[in-house]
Amino acid sequence: MIELEGVPELIDPVMVAAFEGWNDAGDAASTAVAHLDREWKGEVFAALDAEDYYDFQVNRPTVFTEGGVRKITWPTTRLSVVRVGGAKPRDLVLVRGIEPSMRWRSFCNELLGFAHELGVELVVILGALLGDTPHTRPVPISGTTSDADLARRMGLEETKYEGPTGIVGVLQEACTHVGVPAVSLWAAVPHYVSQPPNPKATLALLNRLEDLLDLRIPLGELPEDARAWQVGVDQLAAEDSEVAEYVQTLEEARDTAELPEASGEAIAREFERYLRRRDVSPPGGHATAEGGEGGSYLRGDNPSGRTRPSKPPRPGNEDEDSPDED
Repeated sequence: MIELEGVPELIDPVMVAAFEGWNDAGDAASTAVAHLDREWKGEVFAALDAEDYYDFQVNRPTVFTEGGVRKITWPTTRLSVVRVGGAKPRDLVLVRGIEPSMRWRSFCNELLGFAHELGVELVVILGALLGDTPHTRPVPISGTTSDADLARRMGLEETKYEGPTGIVGVLQEACTHVGVPAVSLWAAVPHYVSQPPNPKATLALLNRLEDLLDLRIPLGELPEDARAWQVGVDQLAAEDSEVAEYVQTLEEARDTAELPEASGEAIAREFERYLRRRDVSPPGGHATAEGGEGGSYLRGDNPSGRTRPSKPPRPGNEDEDSPDED
């Protein structure tokens, strides 16, 4: 660990982490943490030593010029802290970086060492995967934990996933082994429009994080970006009859599956979020639902230069798009 500044004294800290790579379809999770860092003006206080965890032929450093001097930025994971104001102020420790290439256990131990030193009370890890979900419906968010008591208290699912995992799953299990409460929030990103960014999925993750931590997150232009993204995908899908037909099939499957749940708890969450926003003035290759690698379904070979969704496989044995990944 390379400490860039002194470790701050924090109030009721929660660690919120996201990692680029296999766990981050559409860059939805890493963009969510970047949004928190930007909106609350996070202050970086530590970074992991890139030499220990990254293969620079996989994640290459970048060269840039600053004040006439050439410098190199190395791929790594950085920790910053932000203070959330209000009647009950608290601090968030934001962890943002790239899924490491090696030494995952040491990587997690370093992060948890800082969590212990800072008095972190809960670790929330954000992720996104590719799934059979239509872009026209609300983004499915699943909250999972390995802690049965935490699942009951926070209305989460106990993870039952078995299969390949990424750093999100490894970090969550590392938290469990040392007794740190940990939660993973996963957004399902439509596999037929997987290229980043996906502001709709990012927005859904932030809304769920608000509910989980009972705080108000300034969203800035993100809601408008999410609406514009959906309109753009609507237009692209409409240009291909097979894609439009496939989307309609996903919509029907999703609506049928969720019909019994279209009330109660979901409506209550939306109402609580509305009250929070009304009463508080604003301050200044991926994982799939099946657990394997997911490729991009977009192509950029249109002579007009516009990216269009590729023709998806004919619907047949679609799996449920709510992930059990831990």
